[in-house]
Amino acid sequence: MPANFEAQFAVMSKTLLSLGHGYCAQALARRLVPQGWTVIGTLRDPDKMDELEAAGVTPLMWPIDFETALQGVTHVLTSIRPDESGDPVLRLGRGALDAVASNLSWVGYLSTTGVYGDMDGGWVDEDTPVGPGGLRGQMRVKAEAEWKVHAELPLHIFRLAGIYGPGRGPFAKLRRGTARRIIKKNQVFSRAHVDDIAQVLEASIKTPNPGRIYNVCDDSPAPPQDILTYAAELLGMEPPPEVPFEEAEMNPMARSFYSDSKRVKNDRIKDELGVRLKYPNYRDALRAMLEEENT
Repeated sequence: MPANFEAQFAVMSKTLLSLGHGYCAQALARRLVPQGWTVIGTLRDPDKMDELEAAGVTPLMWPIDFETALQGVTHVLTSIRPDESGDPVLRLGRGALDAVASNLSWVGYLSTTGVYGDMDGGWVDEDTPVGPGGLRGQMRVKAEAEWKVHAELPLHIFRLAGIYGPGRGPFAKLRRGTARRIIKKNQVFSRAHVDDIAQVLEASIKTPNPGRIYNVCDDSPAPPQDILTYAAELLGMEPPPEVPFEEAEMNPMARSFYSDSKRVKNDRIKDELGVRLKYPNYRDALRAMLEEENT
């Protein structure tokens, strides 16, 4: 860590410490950096430091010295996944965060709509009781509870649906011939384009409401095979053959995504944060992603 780290960041008026500076956090940084924000992003791979710096983000290797890293920070976003022991950020930085809580304007925790569990295709909103069946969802519920205990932090929880966007779409798999339309009766997912996630986070930063929970997703839940079919149509390809879920070969992680079926309501991000989705449905998003690939 540079010797002048504390002095450099203590004077910043708008400084975001992004813990686990991944796909969604990078999209947020692309909105904040041009506005004059200082964004500090933690990473584990030193080979990615140049990439962050090129995007105007100050890289910081994880794990960090929280007391030093939080000097001058006004906003905190954590994207780091919990483990079976709880939330790694709180495990390492609980005391340091509590010590600077009064200096923080906003804290964001990226969670998942997986906390609601299986609703057999039914609708959920932020007031729906959580009830995940799988271990990953249970760990998220535990982590959310750990963060909520710290009432002095200006905490906002964002429950993200299935994330997609540039570099995370169906086109590459279709071109490689590895895409499969896995069919499970009554299976439906909600999704969120990374650019819409970023604009929700920015809107919350501008109008903080500590303690609030927000579902982040588009307007059009759909079966997963519908997305592949439409993506193949855009590419002028025949859609891949259908594979019954019971016969599909999948790793445990992939199979776990099919354990829950639900539709997620997003009224709160619109009514309270004034968000107008850039990609309200997967058709708009996939067309835009393909156009971006071709430019």
